[in-house]
Amino acid sequence: YLPSLIFMGVGAMTDFGPLIANPVSFLMGAAAQFGIFSAYFLAIILGFNDKAAAAVSIIGGADGPTSIFLAGKLGQTGLMGPIAVAAYSYMALVPIIQPFAIKLVTTKKERAMHMPYNPKHVSRSLRICFPIMVTIIAGFIAPMSVSLVGFLMFGNLLRECGCLERLSQTAQNDLANLITLLLGITISFSMQADQFVNLKTLIIMALGLVAFVFDSIAGVMFAKLLNLFCKNKVNPMVGAAGISAFPMSARVIQKMGQEADCTNHLLMHAVGANVAGQIASVLAGGMILNLVPQLLG
Repeated sequence: YLPSLIFMGVGAMTDFGPLIANPVSFLMGAAAQFGIFSAYFLAIILGFNDKAAAAVSIIGGADGPTSIFLAGKLGQTGLMGPIAVAAYSYMALVPIIQPFAIKLVTTKKERAMHMPYNPKHVSRSLRICFPIMVTIIAGFIAPMSVSLVGFLMFGNLLRECGCLERLSQTAQNDLANLITLLLGITISFSMQADQFVNLKTLIIMALGLVAFVFDSIAGVMFAKLLNLFCKNKVNPMVGAAGISAFPMSARVIQKMGQEADCTNHLLMHAVGANVAGQIASVLAGGMILNLVPQLLG
């Protein structure tokens, strides 16, 4: 239950306004989860069983709590240490890994592409309805993801309802910090030398890196595909912000945009895709469980 409680704190910290104002960000958040499924099949090829491959694959979502949740759900306690280390390591390495992956598939001209930002007003009622509707829709798409999505959206509801400020602040600060400490201590108990210092740990780290790079590249390529059909062009880098590493990925996109053109401002567009990635990574984890029913057999 600890990862779910962390998501409540994450939800209380998150402003979904940029995502609601620009719904196309949902598509970029979904596209940037490609690495999860590629890592699953690659892990199968490398000899992992179904449960282990599914637990390892979610590292590609750059989402530590979801990775830990799935590993526990699938009974992969022996792999929980390497999975947690890989997930949180790559989240911290976003400023190093993402620029490398993005530059592989973009030109400087593409990175310098401007996107006009016309903020739309998002009403209080819409902000309140959003977490409720997302939870319901997630229940239909990926029922196994509801426990995480539900806590994420409940935390956001505490933030947006306007009358539970004390609970919202507690979820964002004291509770989130306490649960993070407890989760770290709990995971450390499984990191015994004979289970952690071995070849399998190195393979898991490598799979996580491959999945992370594929996520970023898939997001960029989807944004390029989107530009073939949309009148308002999207800077391809914004697609890479669809991973779950919030807000680091959005900041990386903003920095790279300004490196290509100092007058370029992509932060709010990237934030929309970034928060969409938070939801999409949890849904992808639920889909992994739902699409492979023998995992729970």
